[in-house]
Amino acid sequence: LMWTFPGPSHLFATQRYALCFFMAKNTRGIMKKLKLPSEVVYLAAIVLLAFSVAMLTSVDFGISMIVAPAYILSLVVPITFGQAEYVIQAILFVIFCIVMKKFRISYLSSFITCLLYGAVLDLFRLIPIFNPAVTPPGSMDLWVRIVMFILGVPMSAFSIALFSKTYLYPEVYDLFFMGISKKYCIKTAVFKTCFDAFMLVLGTTMTLVFFKNFVGINWGTLVMTVCNGTLISLFSKLHDKCIDVKPIFKRFASHFALDEPIPTRIKHSAYVREI
Repeated sequence: LMWTFPGPSHLFATQRYALCFFMAKNTRGIMKKLKLPSEVVYLAAIVLLAFSVAMLTSVDFGISMIVAPAYILSLVVPITFGQAEYVIQAILFVIFCIVMKKFRISYLSSFITCLLYGAVLDLFRLIPIFNPAVTPPGSMDLWVRIVMFILGVPMSAFSIALFSKTYLYPEVYDLFFMGISKKYCIKTAVFKTCFDAFMLVLGTTMTLVFFKNFVGINWGTLVMTVCNGTLISLFSKLHDKCIDVKPIFKRFASHFALDEPIPTRIKHSAYVREI
């Protein structure tokens, strides 16, 4: 009777199969989605968005063209940044209802989002590093401003992508182009681009009229204009893979469901939730 010992090739093959089995077993555990309540995700999105806007405002490289009109208004009129958001979004909300030729109670959740976001934004701007009365925008060291800008841009996109995972509507800005593009069968991407361009023109006009200079709008605004859509889409796909969002109040969430089918010829961006 002869005993044969496995050679190096057999040992390596056995180790390879064992490693593959171990990785496959653990990958299933790692890829398991994190379950989160929709309401918690909604509040987290508001806090992160407000924090990123406060951060980007303080570095003074330029803010998003969407919030630029509200920021400029807060510098002209004795109101806070958050309160200026209420004014701008209230005007947009009225225009939205007129263009849509209807009003739904669920639409008000977008303005509630605006109220919460504005309040949290003003709270963050009480922190000395974000408070313009304590630390004027752009007065920090250049390297600090660069780091904050690099962190703030993706954080803003991350928070906007989170909104698309909740049943509660995001701010009026998003409701405006989402609802109108759906009703009038306009491609969402096209209408969103037109809306962004309008807000950029509005902010630029305001800053030139009131300050004869560019305030709040700078090269950073252009960077966000180019990168935000791509970043939001990437984060939205990441959220789909990593988190499973379910509402706690299911009956309440059902009031935000769509009543009519989306026309198939409308293309929706990855980060846009239908209403």
